[in-house]
Amino acid sequence: MSVKPNKTLAIWLLIICFFIIVLVIFGGYVRLTRSGLSIVEWNVITGMIPPIGEAAWQEAFAKYQLSPEFIKINKTMTVEEYKFIYYNEYIHRMLGRWTGMLYVVPLFYFMLKKTIPWRKSGFYLIIGLGFAFQGFLGWYMVSSGLIDRPSVSHYRLTAHLLTALGLLGLCWWAVLCNIYGSDEVPEDRPARKSAQWLAAGMVAVLLVQISYGGLVAGLKAGHASNTWPLMFGKLIPPGLLSFVEPWWRNLVEVPITVHYVHRWFAFAVLTMALILYYVARHKAYFPEIRPGVLTMVGLVCVQIALGVGVIWFHVPAWLALVHQGVAILLLMVALFINHRIRFALDE
Repeated sequence: MSVKPNKTLAIWLLIICFFIIVLVIFGGYVRLTRSGLSIVEWNVITGMIPPIGEAAWQEAFAKYQLSPEFIKINKTMTVEEYKFIYYNEYIHRMLGRWTGMLYVVPLFYFMLKKTIPWRKSGFYLIIGLGFAFQGFLGWYMVSSGLIDRPSVSHYRLTAHLLTALGLLGLCWWAVLCNIYGSDEVPEDRPARKSAQWLAAGMVAVLLVQISYGGLVAGLKAGHASNTWPLMFGKLIPPGLLSFVEPWWRNLVEVPITVHYVHRWFAFAVLTMALILYYVARHKAYFPEIRPGVLTMVGLVCVQIALGVGVIWFHVPAWLALVHQGVAILLLMVALFINHRIRFALDE
């Protein structure tokens, strides 16, 4: 789809990107403070108002007291302590709803004014539907921790994270299109096609690593080991693929194995970033991507250092959230590189 630069749309979408980033990082805070299961109902309308008055708080707390998390983990929790985790989850839900409204209402205004032509509105409408799906997926995730376990499904948590980042990626891509334009460049050089595949591979490798980050978070696998580079005194601990059968389940269900894959797959990300850097530095094509690629290499190195810090210091919340934030920046830089390779003119 060809898009001409539009400053107004770019600013609007940048604001949406900002709030999605806040949502993802605050979602990490909600998880780290064990606040995500505090609201045991999903009321789209009435849920927009928190409990008012002592009787309402007692009613909400009574419902939470029936949950597996209270029974198995927080059975000594008081109402005042409950209010803290309730408000964490409440703020997260409200931020999600208001961000969705901040997207949908201007979208229809821009379509009505033909700032976004109807024939080119499909991409933007898909993003709007994505916000609705993300809300449903959030509740689907929470509901998995309200039946017989005091935690959410790590699969659903990872899906929730990836969907949020998918929304961010689409909005960020639209930002880039409205800043630079997106008129296709004739692919008269094989190197451009090769570079596109390489840049797309960078995004794919990043998404695998981020997915494992979601699995680590859902399984609380960050606590599996607090040493690096050795794990339990060994570079490769025995039995990583033999805890459960079949063997592949270890890769996505066993905390020790998931932790191990996540810590070392980071170097696959670094390898891809270095290959991109080599291509950008030694080829005469796509000079616009060189600052972005250099930024990518730097951020990957910072991210690896942060990951090691999270392990060494027993997963402090603030460091884990910084680690999550840098992962988001890496994805955005990778998408920027992809956009410029696809649409930038050679010098």
